[in-house]
Amino acid sequence: MKFRNDLTGRTALVTGGSSGIGEAIARDLAAAGAKVAINCVSHLDAAQKVAAEIGPDAVALQADVSDSKAVEAMFQQVDRRWHGLDILINNAGIDGERALAWEADESAWQKVIAVNLFGAFFCARQALRRMVPQKRGVIVNITSVHEEIAWSGYSAYCTAKAGEAMLTKTLAQEAAPHGVRVLAVAPGAVKTPINQSVWQDPAGLKDLERKIPLGRIGETQDIASAVTFLVSDSASYITARTIFVDGGMTDFPDFAHGG
Repeated sequence: MKFRNDLTGRTALVTGGSSGIGEAIARDLAAAGAKVAINCVSHLDAAQKVAAEIGPDAVALQADVSDSKAVEAMFQQVDRRWHGLDILINNAGIDGERALAWEADESAWQKVIAVNLFGAFFCARQALRRMVPQKRGVIVNITSVHEEIAWSGYSAYCTAKAGEAMLTKTLAQEAAPHGVRVLAVAPGAVKTPINQSVWQDPAGLKDLERKIPLGRIGETQDIASAVTFLVSDSASYITARTIFVDGGMTDFPDFAHGG
């Protein structure tokens, strides 16, 4: 019997795929049989290293997802290499510098929105232009628990992720009649190089784990496994939803001790 998560013969593009969650997703999709394009905005050498370790069915592509022209050129590179796209993972994102709203720098605030929300839209638009005519394809937007949980000092990030969640639902509604699914995966606290200062500090880690009912910080593989399932035929009846992979963080564990 064929493994239903088998992605053999399918092509995928993972934005922000040179490290952290994006890298884990790229590797997991490749392990399931997909050909994978690994996008990065900088550190092309890191993306190339990941692609080389995956093998000949992987390629590194440099592009700033907040630049619509750069996104279009990146998709054209995928077309030339593989003649189509079956899977898009919108993972590229930044949280920006912490600042209360009345102290926030306007350009910094706009940059977070540009990368997280406009970037997801620009890539999804290009993907749908290919997926809709071929009547198949899956887009997964990597959002965050902060599409739902407020985070003081990060108003741009929370706004972008909440917007991305509604973008997911709207694109899913538009694309469903054409056989294309659009979903979101919302990670909670996940161990990546970006937040290393928190999880390597015993006090910081303890505080973080208190916010997670399962009592542990997530691994990048936790997110990658969920994404690979969602883009596979095993999830063919799932669309227009955010799947929270957060150890129960959005269950507000403090309320376990009373209101």
